[in-house]
Amino acid sequence: MAIAIVDYGMGNLHSVSKAVERLGYEGLVTSDAAAILGADGVLLPGVGAFGDAMAHLRGTGLDAVVRQAAANGTPLLGICLGMQLLFDESEEHGRNEGLGLLPGRAVRFAGGPYKVPHMGWNRLKFLQPESPLLAGLDEGHVYFVHSYHVKPQAAEDLLAVTDYGHPVTAIVGRGNVYGMQFHPEKSGEHGMALLQSFLALALAQHSA
Repeated sequence: MAIAIVDYGMGNLHSVSKAVERLGYEGLVTSDAAAILGADGVLLPGVGAFGDAMAHLRGTGLDAVVRQAAANGTPLLGICLGMQLLFDESEEHGRNEGLGLLPGRAVRFAGGPYKVPHMGWNRLKFLQPESPLLAGLDEGHVYFVHSYHVKPQAAEDLLAVTDYGHPVTAIVGRGNVYGMQFHPEKSGEHGMALLQSFLALALAQHSA
């Protein structure tokens, strides 16, 4: 079973690829449309600015490929900035349009007594523990690094939050499309368990 890790020039590709391999799966770092569309699961990592990331995706045509993979029913997981890209838009450096796979937008932390960026370990709170992604897992601490957070339009898309002065979107999901604002590959055993859960969903679909 192959897991495509989308290479559009702005992802934490090496650590994500190594995490996939440690869990016993084949992680293929690729910008090839056929490889992505033929994969059993797709990971969309991301670091940096939302607008730059979307410009890279559009410039390579990978925005359409990721949308097509989602439309085909392939399990898709956005990580960190990759999760934000799944949504309609971000206010980072002006309004920037996202992939539009989930309704909502990314907004900047207000700051105040809480430092921006939000950086460090925070505990998850599962809102939908029965979700296929979360079933059987415990809430635990994971590693965040971000200055913007997503406000999903639909409450049913919000699977888990963390507290940073107010509830902050941590995990989202709708159908075959999922996102994690934190870095599962940098979040120890708990992060790896969450990543393993997503890969297991892809394996189950592959085996069906």
